[in-house]
Amino acid sequence: MIGEHHYALRSEWTGNRGTGTSGYRDYDRSVTLSVAGKPDVAASSDKPFRGDPSKWNPEDLLLASLSECHLLSYLHACVTAGVVVVSYEDDATGTMVEDGRGGGAFREVVLRPRVVVAESSMVDAATAAHRQAREWCFIANSVNFPVRHEPQITVAAS
Repeated sequence: MIGEHHYALRSEWTGNRGTGTSGYRDYDRSVTLSVAGKPDVAASSDKPFRGDPSKWNPEDLLLASLSECHLLSYLHACVTAGVVVVSYEDDATGTMVEDGRGGGAFREVVLRPRVVVAESSMVDAATAAHRQAREWCFIANSVNFPVRHEPQITVAAS
């Protein structure tokens, strides 16, 4: 399906402690993220930036987007290659570097999917499907830093 897709989200700052942004330490970094028809997400900045560590932050959400996009693209690639995936887990990591001027950027993300396939004859195609998934992943194709993959493929016990 070729086409243009549009997405809408509402971000609402909920951290006014009564004096707004009167000072750097005077407001909470709490945000509610909303998409119509879906549960709200309680978000904040990361703890080093005066955020609430119990809430999702933008860096977590970026890493989650990359991991999930690869997972979904990979499952599609496996179906088209005749690979039966019975389990998929990813322990993704990302490295962000501050620039010393108040900003920064991600240096890289590493996805470490652990995939279990139904039969040993599927291992090579399951490995190749990661390359196809990388080409198909909308999110990975939208970022300006490397997204590396370190997959492990095993075969389900009989």
